[in-house]
Amino acid sequence: MQRATTWIVAWAAVLACGAAAFAAEAPPAADPAAPWPMPPSTPGDWPSLGNDPGGSQYSPLAQINAGNVSGLKLAWVHHSGDVAGKDSAVGATALEAVPIHVNGTLYYCTALNRVFALDPATGREKWVFDPHVAAKGASAPLVADKRRTGICRGVAYWQAATPRAGVACDKRIFKSDVLGHVFAIDADTGASCRDFGAAAGHPGYVTHADFDALGSGDTALGATSPPAVIGDLLVATAAARDSITDANDGFVRGFDVRSGELRWAFDPIPAEHARHTGAANVWSTLSVDPQRGLVFVPTTSPSSDFYGANRPYELPLTDATVALSARTGLPVWSHQATRHDLFDYDLPGHPLLVTITHQGRRIPVAIQQTKQGRMFVLDRDTGRPVFPVEERPAPKSDVPGEHSAPTQPFPVLPEAFSRQLLTEDDMWGLTPLDRAWCRREFRKLRYEGPFTPPSERGSLVFPFGGGNWGGVAYHPGRNLLVAKGQNLALRVQLIRKDGAGNPPRGSDLVGTPYRVEIGIFTSPLGIPCTPPPFGTVSAIDMDTGRLRWQVPLGRARYKGVTAPESFEWGSPNIGGPMVTGGNLVFIAAALDARLRALDLATGRELWQAPLEAPGNSVPMTYLAGGRQFVVIAAGGNARLSPELSDAVMAFALPAAPSARVSSTNPAHADRHAR
Repeated sequence: MQRATTWIVAWAAVLACGAAAFAAEAPPAADPAAPWPMPPSTPGDWPSLGNDPGGSQYSPLAQINAGNVSGLKLAWVHHSGDVAGKDSAVGATALEAVPIHVNGTLYYCTALNRVFALDPATGREKWVFDPHVAAKGASAPLVADKRRTGICRGVAYWQAATPRAGVACDKRIFKSDVLGHVFAIDADTGASCRDFGAAAGHPGYVTHADFDALGSGDTALGATSPPAVIGDLLVATAAARDSITDANDGFVRGFDVRSGELRWAFDPIPAEHARHTGAANVWSTLSVDPQRGLVFVPTTSPSSDFYGANRPYELPLTDATVALSARTGLPVWSHQATRHDLFDYDLPGHPLLVTITHQGRRIPVAIQQTKQGRMFVLDRDTGRPVFPVEERPAPKSDVPGEHSAPTQPFPVLPEAFSRQLLTEDDMWGLTPLDRAWCRREFRKLRYEGPFTPPSERGSLVFPFGGGNWGGVAYHPGRNLLVAKGQNLALRVQLIRKDGAGNPPRGSDLVGTPYRVEIGIFTSPLGIPCTPPPFGTVSAIDMDTGRLRWQVPLGRARYKGVTAPESFEWGSPNIGGPMVTGGNLVFIAAALDARLRALDLATGRELWQAPLEAPGNSVPMTYLAGGRQFVVIAAGGNARLSPELSDAVMAFALPAAPSARVSSTNPAHADRHAR
């Protein structure tokens, strides 16, 4: 599962296969039914979370460019009302949604499980879908579950090959929630599509709860990311609580987009191991390749995190990029990024499916970013690395009974986009005293470079969080990959359960002999012991694999004080970049509540604007009324910052000198007219 930082605040059938790649000798024959139908799209749309099916986070729009981006102004703000603090009955909110633009409408979801449809030019509401409130003419809500907060990163769109005017649900929005439901919504009206899930007895949605769970049945947490659509197939994922040894397995399921009938299920954990481990789910986003008939899933670590003596066998489909056949749900190939994961090295984002230019050749690839700030660039047809990958010795665990992997794969290229090694001399602080404290603690902790295992002594897991959700985007014209990263170390200490009635420390690793204390490695002042910059943005040349440029991202904040940008400390971050045909990089992500535009060629900042709260999401862009808009969900994240909002904010070049800010709530208009 995705972890929170603690700096500013506390942060089916699976066949036996090789450790690095499934069917590495020769991939299965291509799907005879491919290519699958492509979703509708125009250059002015943004129809899925990463824009195109491969999730490039690129738009060809160039109305906004380096020459005029300084003129961007706030055009409108939408407030959903779905914001809550830590003392709320439903829990604190985190707004990480990436809106989509299709069907002449902007759609996004909230942390309180609602979906909004907006006029893209003005931000005015068209409709609101709320499964917890009875629709007009209905006697009961769609779901009776208690409303609770849960991250919602976006929604998915599907339409019939030839949508019929006035026919309900020929265009559909799909939304997942944290309880495992996937709702189907009429894209034009916001009404529930009652044919979806009807055969299972709950018209309007399907649920993972309808299917047998392997592992502890109470550990499923539903989904935080949107499902994916390929042809008439809806692919949905579910999270799991990976602090439990026999957590629910991380099933990925394919459903019929109309009826909700289950077509297939993929489980990264072989059934014979389900009582010994679980999870390996997909909490992050998916990408699809209609041309090849493939669904790409980034799997996570098996349970439990930080202890793996219960699973001494190979689990090659965990922490792996897996290409599934959209027809059958079976693996076509896979590539494992971490062996026998003891580090919570989940794959945190979808593989970007793009065609790069490398050594004079055009190569379709899947680019998988990692929490270590490294990337695997894989041939999309075979799963084999395009850039060299080395097997390097890894430190051995000293935990009794543990079986750490003797080697781990290291991409030689592309160059890492976050720091890879620490020394005692690197220890940092605001004062000589906390710097000395960090050095003393560094000497106490076990650290032998990357993949240092957790220990009873206490270990540093570094790099950690280098690339996380939302992390990379690709510009096809410049052959540049843009990645955001961060340089923080995770402190992990295993604490043996003594059975003596002593007050427990840390979190229970259920089914193991240990509890665990984890947190970002900071001084007593709460300042990272790792040296700045804490957050960065980088551009990587995909021909050579070398860094073209790297700049700090954001401004560090401590106890309400923001460091000057000139310090170049950067900021921890969640979210990612977007690149455009105007040769711009748009990114928020940092904790200083700013949206920035950078020059794609140099990384130089060209523009920034204040946000109501940190934009822990991915910006997107579209055309409406002849104007290009750039939109970011700026609601903050309660795990990272005390600043919270419910704002979706749109920026555009002024339509006229007298252009005014539009708001769905007139009370907010003056506040945003900067």
